[in-house]
Amino acid sequence: MAPSGKDSILTRYEIGKQIADGRHIIIFEGKVLKVDAWLKFHPGGDKAIKHMVGRDATDEINALHSAAARQRMKAFQIGRIESPWINFVPPIQGGDFGKYNTTEVPSIESDDSSSGPEQSIPPSPLFEAVDKETSGLRRRGSASTSISSVESSSPKKTDAQSRPYFLDARTQQEIDFDTAKYPPINAVEQERIVQKYRQLYDRLRDEGLFNCNYLAYMVELARYVLLSGLFVYFLRHGWYATSGLFLGLMWHQLVFTAHDAGHMGITHGFHTDTVIGIIVADFIGGLSIGWWKRNHNVHHIVTNSPEHDPDIEHMPIFAISHRFLDSLRSTYYDRIMEYDFAAKFLIRYQHLLYYPILCFGRFNLYRLSWEYLILGQGPRKGPAWWHRWLEIAGQVFFWTWFGYGVVYLSIPDWKSRLIFVMVSHMVTAPLHVQITLSHFAMSTSDMGVHESFPQKMLRTTMDVDCPQWLDFIHGGLQFQAVHHLYPRLPRHNLRRAQKLVLEFCEETKIPYAIFTFLDGNKEVIGRLGDVAKQARMLAECQKSIAEKGVFSDHHH
Repeated sequence: MAPSGKDSILTRYEIGKQIADGRHIIIFEGKVLKVDAWLKFHPGGDKAIKHMVGRDATDEINALHSAAARQRMKAFQIGRIESPWINFVPPIQGGDFGKYNTTEVPSIESDDSSSGPEQSIPPSPLFEAVDKETSGLRRRGSASTSISSVESSSPKKTDAQSRPYFLDARTQQEIDFDTAKYPPINAVEQERIVQKYRQLYDRLRDEGLFNCNYLAYMVELARYVLLSGLFVYFLRHGWYATSGLFLGLMWHQLVFTAHDAGHMGITHGFHTDTVIGIIVADFIGGLSIGWWKRNHNVHHIVTNSPEHDPDIEHMPIFAISHRFLDSLRSTYYDRIMEYDFAAKFLIRYQHLLYYPILCFGRFNLYRLSWEYLILGQGPRKGPAWWHRWLEIAGQVFFWTWFGYGVVYLSIPDWKSRLIFVMVSHMVTAPLHVQITLSHFAMSTSDMGVHESFPQKMLRTTMDVDCPQWLDFIHGGLQFQAVHHLYPRLPRHNLRRAQKLVLEFCEETKIPYAIFTFLDGNKEVIGRLGDVAKQARMLAECQKSIAEKGVFSDHHH
């Protein structure tokens, strides 16, 4: 008798049809999960789930969730898959499931290629290079050439009018570069990498590296107490700039613990770590940990994707890829990031503005935090419903002690207040450099949905090499590649884990990017300068087109 319910085998067509009907179906360890009911409760936000629809999300789920959360997921099981799974392009990424709305079942051949480019709205000639490797999983030559030409039935003609060819050529060049540098994107090779990655997880667990070193947090705590003591001491003695310096240094250090808590890397308990995160981020730092989680979980899944990763979507101020010069649509912010007048001006000089702008990074984080909490963008029901209210209490507490108690009551005049606020906020700029450093200079190519999670993380992330005694300044963020492979690995174990990750990279032939802090900065400035140069070239092309009167009515 055929199995029914949770153990029934679902075909690729049946799963595709459910997605076509608007269901959120993901594959986890061979189980088919329908997670529509969970979508609005998910503490990491709905966007993170949407990027996994139609895909085998096993490695992403294991990397980002506790054992208890993974156990709860079984409640959403509606069936199983029998054969190795070929990923669909998720609807949020432009996947088209139109063919599954028909009563006619697609043939196996057309069904297998349904994850191909005709289903997605990929960046420029995206799949040409990948196709050579995917042994028939993709059909060639059907990729639309630009995400912004989605409305166009004849993309090539529109693209020729829209922008010079060099932007498309550049996309192709980057894909060719990655194809040559990284293991091929075919089922056999990527499966081999996945198996090695899972074995590495077992090694890390067996060596106890997922166990938090609580003694290390005693050292952290001593550092916080020292910095906060110096902040209060100099505030009382009227040395406002010096006081602001130590407050900024304390915030800088505290962010590392908030990051640990946000990833459940301290106690591994969801509510316990979240409360630690809220106390550190909201009550002491004035920033929303909930906003950060919603943003950061998406970043960990679609790292360095210009359309999808909010951590690299900084238009009109920064563009780390030439593809931002084409008014991309952000699936995270659900709007088109216009390459408008401000962007055209700022991007040309972004390599010069990089450090000055990062000095003001913290003010932007306040804005994003308030937007998240006021608009209630986090879960309003489910296990995390009360986190928003605790965060709002934290914000009130922060602005009472910092805004009213320190800035207004403890500092006598507006000039001193301004100096104190600017110094305390600008001192955190190296942290913003640190955060952007690990991704800004790395690949932004889309190698398609068949690339394994570990390969994608190592292709889009770099480590920063520093002596062990300087680890406290970088706060674990210098081991960003290790952290992206295993986000829940406690911070103080990352250096030991790095040795094992290096072995993994040697075995799988995936290049491991590691730079000194200085060289990493040079790479980032080089990348920003490169895109700035392309922005200037684009402006010159558009100017000459306008002057010659060709497509003079075109505005982009």
